[in-house]
Amino acid sequence: MSARIENTDANAAPAITAVAALADDLRRRMYGFIRDARRPVSRDEAAAAVGISRRLAAFHLDKLVDAGLLRARYEAIGGIRKVGRTPKVYEPTDEDIRVSIPARHPELLADILLDTVLTDNEDGHARERAMQVAARRGTELGTAAHDRSRPERLDAERTLTVAEQTLAARGFEPVRATPTCLRLRNCPFHPLARKAPELVCGLNHAFLTGFLTGLDTPQVQAVLAPRPGHCCVELRAHTPTPTGDEM
Repeated sequence: MSARIENTDANAAPAITAVAALADDLRRRMYGFIRDARRPVSRDEAAAAVGISRRLAAFHLDKLVDAGLLRARYEAIGGIRKVGRTPKVYEPTDEDIRVSIPARHPELLADILLDTVLTDNEDGHARERAMQVAARRGTELGTAAHDRSRPERLDAERTLTVAEQTLAARGFEPVRATPTCLRLRNCPFHPLARKAPELVCGLNHAFLTGFLTGLDTPQVQAVLAPRPGHCCVELRAHTPTPTGDEM
């Protein structure tokens, strides 16, 4: 999650409220648990996750709802209707909360550059160059991560572990869906991706492909696999197809 506090009171209030809500350790841990769950979470589950009573959990969860970080509704857990009151469940909102003092607007520049590429109808070179730059930046990141990991060549399992650690620091919220697949649960470029999904997802794919190139690991590929609520790319280990001499 990112946050920006604007200079005017009207714009600053929501961001300040959200940041203040997460200043409490219990709320921060519950919010992290609910984001990681990737599904609606009940008060009982949230309470058990941080080791507090259901009543106290309800208080903190409702504070997170008031801050705009969570939304709540009544829903049967697992779709199973039971006798009694339907439990209240919580899940993250889609709000993008950013804090910057004084106010900064790098997303405006990003939007301008995106429009420049989108409106380049003469020869398409702007899109091609953008892909090249994305790949180069990814390669630089991968090379730096490889140098920190020490071994000369990473195997597929170690590659996914290094990728998980590196991409977590850049807002991708990676999770090991299977031993051979790293799924990215958050798109750091979401606002721009909604405007131009094909271009932004292509740049993201080029960036992550370059990242794997920098890691020097042909056993793992960046694969376009768009799904709701996730980044459009997954990192997957693969087994090379045997050549004629190996069969």
